[in-house]
Amino acid sequence: MKSFDVDEFLAQPLTARVATDGPTVRPTWYLWEDRAFWILSGPWSRLPGQVRSSPRLALTVDVCDLATGLVRQVVASGPAEVVAFDVPRGRRKLARYLGPDEQQWDPRFHAYLTEADRGTVWVRLVPERLRAKDLSYVSSTAAPSAD
Repeated sequence: MKSFDVDEFLAQPLTARVATDGPTVRPTWYLWEDRAFWILSGPWSRLPGQVRSSPRLALTVDVCDLATGLVRQVVASGPAEVVAFDVPRGRRKLARYLGPDEQQWDPRFHAYLTEADRGTVWVRLVPERLRAKDLSYVSSTAAPSAD
């Protein structure tokens, strides 16, 4: 198996799937920062309540590109916590998925950053266990390299 830069991989605007006790699995956008996964949430979601009652989470971020043969995955698990929302981190997270021009964002995403009474929180997972695998292969459809 080949190794790859986990921080660089997780810095991409990929979608993670997070699993809670139940089990419940949901797709989510995340921010990988300070060796933790940060998931924007609030009263519109059951996630904060599930974390408060049973804090263990599992999360996976992966890519599988059949055209190029790129297959990478990061799997993390550990206890999560619900923490107060901070706007600067929220802005960094949303900009990575929606682009840097906030004027182009859908209005509902602006609300997370501007409506104090919205109840926005972070679910933060600092992994006890983090596994990264590169399962890439040479695709028969990939263009040959120019040597």
